[in-house]
Amino acid sequence: MSKIQTAERVSGSDVSDNYVFQRSLLAYVEAAKLISGKVLEIGTGSGYGIEIISPVADEFVTVDKFETSALEKIKGHDNVKFIQMNIPPLVGLEDNSFDFAISFQVIEHIKKDHDFIKEIHRVLKPGGKFIVTTPNKTMSISRNPWHIREYKIEELTSMLGKYYSSVDSKGVFGNETVMKYYEQNKTSVNKTMRFDIFNFQWWGPRWMLQAPYDYLNRRNRNKLTDAGAHIQLEDYLIDDAKEGCFDLFYVATK
Repeated sequence: MSKIQTAERVSGSDVSDNYVFQRSLLAYVEAAKLISGKVLEIGTGSGYGIEIISPVADEFVTVDKFETSALEKIKGHDNVKFIQMNIPPLVGLEDNSFDFAISFQVIEHIKKDHDFIKEIHRVLKPGGKFIVTTPNKTMSISRNPWHIREYKIEELTSMLGKYYSSVDSKGVFGNETVMKYYEQNKTSVNKTMRFDIFNFQWWGPRWMLQAPYDYLNRRNRNKLTDAGAHIQLEDYLIDDAKEGCFDLFYVATK
């Protein structure tokens, strides 16, 4: 079994992750309103989306680079199949075979992002839809060295538009409760970053920054646990993409 080597993945079991977890959960809840038929997921993570997606899918194939605790969550779901795979490409998956593909908070980790979305396009049926989320670059407080790159609204729209017939650009927004947490988080991070007088976080090699980022990120979340613990799914909403959204939530049609 491969080991996940980053604290990037969140779950509902750690209350300090709640601010991010509820936002991530929203993607699955909203996607479930659109999904039917045969569904592909790229990025199983800890598997909390399985319970949400499997009831609305005839067949649900979920793919991840790592084997995780998600394998336990698949038990009892006869329509769910897990494949361990490092992508792209999507080895062994046939052309025009899926009605929907979902991938949440993954594309920013993929080195060959164009190949990634072209492969998903390949396995979708004509008229099939690709639902993708990724952080909105303009709302990122600091550099995340686990991300190869992040996207602005117009950047993701342009890239998807090269391969898909239409792109519906939405964003994930937070209410006053969420924005209060965001501002507290921003203040806390900036206090730490004031010691980075040479702006090393922006130009240093990613591999060198990953461990310090994980440590500082976890310490900061723990410090803000009380502020984020009471945030609920309903504190987030999806609307047309514009500045101020935390994540981009796009539906691209083949």
